[in-house]
Amino acid sequence: MGTVVDAANQDLNGRLAENNPSVVFVLGGPGSGKGTQCANIVEHFGYTHLSAGDLLRAEIKSGSENGTMIQEMIREGKIVPSEVTIKLLQKAMQAIGNDKFLIDGFPRNEENRVAFEKVKMSMSNGLRLDTGLQTKIEPAFVLFFDCPEKEMERRILSRNQGREDDNVETIRKRFNVFLDSSLPVIRHYEARGKVEKIDAARPVAEVFQSVKEIFAPKYEKVV
Repeated sequence: MGTVVDAANQDLNGRLAENNPSVVFVLGGPGSGKGTQCANIVEHFGYTHLSAGDLLRAEIKSGSENGTMIQEMIREGKIVPSEVTIKLLQKAMQAIGNDKFLIDGFPRNEENRVAFEKVKMSMSNGLRLDTGLQTKIEPAFVLFFDCPEKEMERRILSRNQGREDDNVETIRKRFNVFLDSSLPVIRHYEARGKVEKIDAARPVAEVFQSVKEIFAPKYEKVV
């Protein structure tokens, strides 16, 4: 017969298992509609949306030394070092009480992927931070928004957000970086049966219908 301590440990382990975060990587070229669809997923399925690009831009606005470095790299169409982006993602995940995350625009390359999969993260929700226990984050799957280059370029130029990197030359650099760096990540997860590919050239509502077919069976929120 188990002791009270055994029972407490069993309860703790069960609660920790239940709180293991579910992570979905969201990938697609610039202008493929990732942000719009992530907002829909948040509303309908209760995920927290973390955009690697938004976190990097917030760091730029902070005026930190890292922010200045990030700004120069983005201007040149380069990819920010893995450790910088991962630290920003860790900080954001630990600050939020949710256990379901959409990580948008990351990993951008194989180095990002390998670095992220080595991370053991102490989550601030539940008991994990207090006990010092850590978990290795394994993505549930990759949601890949596949969209032709011409359509992505048209969308970015028409959105008129005033971003410094929304010009034809930089857009094409970003697209080439995506092809060279992110497609190997997608192929890696495809080989493991972990990629859900979406035709993102269609209207927003049609794209979201396809997204719902992926998320609804397991993640539909109970209203």
